[in-house]
Amino acid sequence: MKILVLAPHPFFQARGTPLAVRRVLEFLSSRGHQIDLLTFHEGEDVEIANCRIHRIARPLGIRNIRPGFSVKKVVCDLFMFAKCLKMVRRNTYDLIHAVEEAAFIAAAMQRLAGIPYVYDMDSSLAEQLVDAYPGLQFAFATLRRCEAVAVRHSLGVLTVCAALEDVAHGHAPDKPIGRVEDTTLLIPDNDHSGNGHSEGVLPAGVDGKSPIAMYVGNLEHYQGIGLLLEGFRHALLRVPNAHLVIVGGLQDDIAHYSRRAAQLGISSRVHFLGQRPISDLEDLFRRADVLVSPRLKGLNTPMKIYSYLDSGTAVLATRLRTHTQVLDDRTAYLVEPDPEAMGDGLAELLTDPVLRERLASRAKAYVQQEFTPEAAHRKLGSFYSMMESKASGAGA
Repeated sequence: MKILVLAPHPFFQARGTPLAVRRVLEFLSSRGHQIDLLTFHEGEDVEIANCRIHRIARPLGIRNIRPGFSVKKVVCDLFMFAKCLKMVRRNTYDLIHAVEEAAFIAAAMQRLAGIPYVYDMDSSLAEQLVDAYPGLQFAFATLRRCEAVAVRHSLGVLTVCAALEDVAHGHAPDKPIGRVEDTTLLIPDNDHSGNGHSEGVLPAGVDGKSPIAMYVGNLEHYQGIGLLLEGFRHALLRVPNAHLVIVGGLQDDIAHYSRRAAQLGISSRVHFLGQRPISDLEDLFRRADVLVSPRLKGLNTPMKIYSYLDSGTAVLATRLRTHTQVLDDRTAYLVEPDPEAMGDGLAELLTDPVLRERLASRAKAYVQQEFTPEAAHRKLGSFYSMMESKASGAGA
């Protein structure tokens, strides 16, 4: 089959959705499909067999496109619609695989050219818009109806978690829906003994004797970095020699939260490392005593959770469905999303190595059973076998 993949974000970047899209591209390539990828102007080119990357023209003055909804993304989506229309007119596609809001572009192409599409639902667009702009709450029902149209007109829906599966089923109970969770990014059975790398991944001020809590990911508001900083201030009352290491984020975000740490009087104990390559993850995790996901909003489970679970380091997370659809009290230390609960949880874990070891060992066994790349490939295969059959029928 010839498949057009619509990825409305910078590609490639080493973060959640682009990583998931690369996995889909590699999967489709392994099945022998010919793929055209249409994506934004930003991002690194990557080599994937049977896949050609097409980019929109750079909209004047638009750069550094962040995760989540933004005016910049809307402008880029309009450019993507125009380029997609040209590509559909020049090429014959058997199927469109549309990620997130590109499902609306795919629905238009279906109406114009009769090409069936798969809706790759990495998040609820209605929830995402209202979370980003609370003033749009009055339009939530309308946004939900738009989302429902994209689901109902699709050939099938691919989701990344149980909560989004429920959203899709609510829109179209009889629609084929596949769930393929994200996976650990850590390399199995990687031997770190004697490599000497782990000592150099942290700032010089963080010695090997102090307990370390660590966050890895972007620094968007919904990730709860403000909550983490306030919680860590509470934890320092009980564990005054602890350090908090924050990995990831754009420079503007790092500057913002550095100022917040200073306001809280904890700057000397909080370290921002900026963005690091995925290859550094294992060494970073090995230096941490607790890995933290303080997320405040969202339905999808953060991609980092699967690598956290696989790390052999204890995980602390907020007790919200974004986490609890994967985590429970056996595999992670779950806390309410408020500063005191966060601080108490951090202090408890940082001072209790037996508890940390118990949670970490259960978590690693769990992720190795359910959330490996092999498991994702198997689930994608089951879903796409249905989609290929339906697409062939649609084109007959």
